[in-house]
Amino acid sequence: MKVSKEILANVAGLSRLAIAEEETTRYQEDLTKFLAYVETLNEVATENTPPTTYALPMENVFREDDVRPSLDREAALLNAPLKEDGYFKVPKVLED
Repeated sequence: MKVSKEILANVAGLSRLAIAEEETTRYQEDLTKFLAYVETLNEVATENTPPTTYALPMENVFREDDVRPSLDREAALLNAPLKEDGYFKVPKVLED
């Protein structure tokens, strides 16, 4: 498919691209080559190929949710910059 100046202008407008007049010939050729390549993909036999959502096989990368002992409160608060009554103390975020 040969890309005309009108088609290129339409695609550029839809893409919100400004193409200088001296670059239109180059972009027409590039877009024509691209469309020719995409057309060759239609020749690939895909009748027996199941549709896929992902190119790579999916696998769960999360660890098992095992119950384990939690961190001791004193150890958690050991390096806290501010603490009060056994809890982290943070600056007030909400206004009154």
